[in-house]
Amino acid sequence: MKRKRTLSLILAGTLLFSCAGCVRQHPEDQEEDKKVLASDYRIAATSVATCEILDALGVESEHVVGIPHSDTYTVPAIYENAKSLGSPMAPDMEILKSLEVDYVLTPNSLEGELKPQYDNIGVKSYFLDLKSVDGMYASIRELGELLDKNEQAERLCEEYERFKAELSERNGSEDPPKVLILMGLPGSYVVATESSYVGSLVKLAGAENIYGDGDGSDFLYVNVEDMLSRNPDIIFRTSHAMPEQVKVMFAEEFENNDIWKHFDAVKNGKVYDLDHTNCGMSATFRYKEAISDITSFLYGEQP
Repeated sequence: MKRKRTLSLILAGTLLFSCAGCVRQHPEDQEEDKKVLASDYRIAATSVATCEILDALGVESEHVVGIPHSDTYTVPAIYENAKSLGSPMAPDMEILKSLEVDYVLTPNSLEGELKPQYDNIGVKSYFLDLKSVDGMYASIRELGELLDKNEQAERLCEEYERFKAELSERNGSEDPPKVLILMGLPGSYVVATESSYVGSLVKLAGAENIYGDGDGSDFLYVNVEDMLSRNPDIIFRTSHAMPEQVKVMFAEEFENNDIWKHFDAVKNGKVYDLDHTNCGMSATFRYKEAISDITSFLYGEQP
């Protein structure tokens, strides 16, 4: 049991470090190598979310030669015959090198860990900002330029802007609900700020994160006493991995740790478990379903 607890804490620490401590590569830092690729380009995508973006842009299957393996999410069927690169967190560098790609596309939350490895095997990399919905659409526009899919990218971005405008009209409030967001792994959890993907969803829905943007950090280690002092109206819980185990862990934590009973959110039955497939680590096109669920918890109605 002690060994499992230690492993969970290590995993949680890895989660916090990889998301809060990575070097953010801004679009302007990627300009030097970025140009419209030739018609016979080859790319690899290391995350399912990235594959979904390529599919939405209409990128043909012959161009996507490497994809991730995931037990939780499904790669778009159009790319299912591409070579598996293994785990999104640790793609196989030997396989990637053998594919002779023009670019490997990866979420920027893993840039600090993976860019040196890509550089080491001589593969050009492009990092997508999937830490927020706004970031995802900025990356979509940039990929549209890179892959000569500007028209498709612009259409997707226009749809998102219309959605945001409608959402703002519906959820505008002078007194927004205050929210605490917990991101869990079995045996441990951290606080998600507005700088995280799930935090950006809650912000879009019109709520106030009691830890703000975390000074740019996606996740924070915070003691429960400090959380109580900020007295959130609502508590959201989600998971980075192993959702069923995390759900049990949160249930036991809230049942056995007496301090939670002093939270108004707990007293008022305002503690909600979010679907990790929609409210996980990386932005996806499921953000509309995620915001629909979040809004129903915040305001008692569907957006």
